[in-house]
Amino acid sequence: MNTQQLDRICTGKGFIAALDQSGGSTPKALLQYGVKENSYSTEEEMYALVHEMRTRIIKSYAFDSQYILGAILFENTMDRSIDGQFTADYLWEKKGVVPFLKVDQGLADLEDGVQLMKPIPGLNDLLKRAVERNIFGTKMRSLIKEANPVGIKKVVEQQFALGNQIAQMGLVPIIEPEVDIHSADKVASEKLLRDQLIEQLSTLGKDVKVMLKLSIPTENNFYSELMDDPHVIRIVALSGGYTQLEANEKLAHNHGLIASFSRALSQGLTAGQTDDEFNTLLSQSIKDIYEASIT
Repeated sequence: MNTQQLDRICTGKGFIAALDQSGGSTPKALLQYGVKENSYSTEEEMYALVHEMRTRIIKSYAFDSQYILGAILFENTMDRSIDGQFTADYLWEKKGVVPFLKVDQGLADLEDGVQLMKPIPGLNDLLKRAVERNIFGTKMRSLIKEANPVGIKKVVEQQFALGNQIAQMGLVPIIEPEVDIHSADKVASEKLLRDQLIEQLSTLGKDVKVMLKLSIPTENNFYSELMDDPHVIRIVALSGGYTQLEANEKLAHNHGLIASFSRALSQGLTAGQTDDEFNTLLSQSIKDIYEASIT
């Protein structure tokens, strides 16, 4: 593990950029960016276009380590290059931004009020490649839709089982049990989730370090207790479908919680913008998210 990167994630001021929409969500991400589905005919063309979009964001002067601590990539981006360097190396060496990799394969069907992660065949091989590509940590997402104790326990157990496997490879797992922001019993789900997280954290080996990626809680500072756990190096928040303005506003009320936004970060950016327009908007978004993250 890179101790310089660990120190940056533990103590740095800023947020984590989530650039990891993949597979099924890529057409949607491209559409928001103003690239219609008839602009590409193969998966390879689609991934090349999404890499162009990500490259444009990463290479922008606005994408600066003064504000951004880390960036989450997906597998296809990890395997591609920016200016002749693998993306993770470019991020760290040219930008001072710590690279993470999304490792999940999407969500299983709804059961017990939750969506577990689908099985991840070949996870160990992927993790070995991530280590070779100088990735610092990983991210994997589950989804909680109802305050179902059985389902929430399963979600957290699955996350920690995989988290342990990832930590054994020398990577820092971001454990992401998202609570649906539209859930009718979001508060009850958050209480069950917090209890399960406390329980699972207590089972970790002394030297295991994890990060948590959680929905912004309904009750401000609800996850403060988790921040004090010696295994938890950082808690980041997802935007979860809130607009950037809403997400920033809610985040600012949660001391110590920092952003790891995806849609809210790229909101308003389009392929047709001039570089000046693109960079100005991205710069404003990054500064606003940063301000909300350092409260």
